[in-house]
Amino acid sequence: TDDRYLMTRSELENKMVVLLGGRGAEKIVFDHLSTGASDDINRVTDIARSMVTRYGMLETLGHVTYDSDPVGFLGAQQGSLHTRKYSEETAREIDCAIKELVGAAFQRTLKILENNKDTLFKGAQLLLSRETLAEPELKELFQDLVPENSSRA
Repeated sequence: TDDRYLMTRSELENKMVVLLGGRGAEKIVFDHLSTGASDDINRVTDIARSMVTRYGMLETLGHVTYDSDPVGFLGAQQGSLHTRKYSEETAREIDCAIKELVGAAFQRTLKILENNKDTLFKGAQLLLSRETLAEPELKELFQDLVPENSSRA
């Protein structure tokens, strides 16, 4: 699926939730955060930024692109200077929208993990004892997952 050219907003939001799984597990299990999820956070932020600035996926900012310069090697902008073509106020709105998207994804991640805390701990124990899990083991582990829109009683 990484090679697909077309993704919906829902798919991008779900991808962010998955990427934040490790960070969410740290928060739930240890009640603190570490640097371990830094690459995932970068990827989540890039997805949110693209949703806002390239794909026009936020109604509050309109169906407008704010970042038309392609990203080059190692994330550097093509050309010598990247000129912003919008106001400070719009830049602030973009920053807030990115933060809101990432925050909402993290809250969804926490809810899913909280609803499935038993599975989270079982999976961690299995990984500690076996190091890797095959598909049949994963299917068995995930058979009792609680869907996102419900909660454990």
